[in-house]
Amino acid sequence: EIQDECFFPDGLKCKLRRYQELGVKYILHQEKVLLGDEMGLGKTVQAIATMVSLKNTGATHFVVVCPASVVANWCREITKHSLLRVTKIHGSDKKSALKSWLRCGGVAVTTYETTSFFKLENDYKFSLLIVDEAHYIKNPKAQRTLNTTELCKHADRLLFMTGTALENCVEEMISLISILQPNIARQISQIAFMSSAPQFRNKIAPVYYRRKREDVLTELPELIENKEWCIMSDEEEQVYEEAVLNKQYAKARRVSWNIDDLNYSSKANESENRKVIIFSFFLDTIRKISLLFGSKCLNPINGSVSPQRRQEIIDEFNDAPAGSVLAVQIQSGGTGLNIQSASVVIICEPQFKPSIENQAISRAYRMGQSRNVLVYRLLCENSIDERITDLLEHKQEIFNAFADKSVSAQKSLEIDDKSFGDIITNEIARINAKRGITPTSATAANYAYYSSLLQLTYSQLVEKLLSKHGKAQYDYFVNENCLTR
Repeated sequence: EIQDECFFPDGLKCKLRRYQELGVKYILHQEKVLLGDEMGLGKTVQAIATMVSLKNTGATHFVVVCPASVVANWCREITKHSLLRVTKIHGSDKKSALKSWLRCGGVAVTTYETTSFFKLENDYKFSLLIVDEAHYIKNPKAQRTLNTTELCKHADRLLFMTGTALENCVEEMISLISILQPNIARQISQIAFMSSAPQFRNKIAPVYYRRKREDVLTELPELIENKEWCIMSDEEEQVYEEAVLNKQYAKARRVSWNIDDLNYSSKANESENRKVIIFSFFLDTIRKISLLFGSKCLNPINGSVSPQRRQEIIDEFNDAPAGSVLAVQIQSGGTGLNIQSASVVIICEPQFKPSIENQAISRAYRMGQSRNVLVYRLLCENSIDERITDLLEHKQEIFNAFADKSVSAQKSLEIDDKSFGDIITNEIARINAKRGITPTSATAANYAYYSSLLQLTYSQLVEKLLSKHGKAQYDYFVNENCLTR
């Protein structure tokens, strides 16, 4: 029956793999399900395809509930893979956003915390509620569980998604299933014992659907690349904006990594229990990552490590247990190393040349790799990460259209100093606009600031310029004859 379920993909911008299409048909046929596919198999794409199919049969309103850290990711993925309208209901404008969604339809993307804000009429119904990282509501007494459960009452269909439906005990899974299919939950609560596990699995077949990577490996690409968009905290945003406004280019590129404590970094989240290689251009980021992971992290590889020692570190990493981390400076360890024991590659910030990233990825994705390789590019919204990524993608599209095969390919895609300078200039304008500083008032502010410098002695002036602007800007003043005794 599931294989014969009708799926209507018109408006879906990507082609599903066979196992993904089966997942969509399962969701459509069963109506209230828990999708437990392992990470990297495309749960998000299956959810989007489900909404597309339902829209093609008359559905109008959908809701996605997810952790705040992935709201941006959901909005991007929906727009990238479908023609569905997206409304983010989160933050200060959530009231007007909710009204817009109720009026116009499409997909409302919101957070667990914001579910308390959804006050819908008792008889109001929408087509599908998707709950991402559903293990967040495994505790039936938690407020976010109560709020999400209340929202479930307004949905015709439910899709819970998590690769870890059971983290600590079987009761957690039963709790999730009780929201979806209460009758099944009552049956399995009586057989939640190791001796009756096969019977338990049979009972939950109508509600729980999971594929592991090895189950569908023949259908998977050898390389799965993801862009993980992070939302900066207030502290990260403040540090980043000051770096941009002061034209501290290297510091600006270390978006999210340049705060003192990486426990508060939006990019510094641990991955699943697989061997991980982490690449960064910056030694400071490598040092902080090593401190963050402690004993899990082997000695880092950077430019000062000899080739012989590098190979020794690789050998140690190959013999290390799952969950081990190897931090590598990308220009030092991006070529010439074979690290097939790792199957997760993390790139901390976008590089100026795609070739640098591709070479780094090839350390793990190469002949002899027995598992699919997952690549994560860590990026922050509202930062130069977006500008650099957009520019590279635009260049890549043009290149693909006209010169897909060329010995000069990688060079033509590089972001040069002028392009990066333009990115910084535009970013300064965006930050000033966000802070309410118009070009006119910015000019006035600069005039007032530089006028104040005239009151200082020469030595005080030099000290002030060096501390506020750095040596590069100080040298500029000198070279342009703006600074004389």
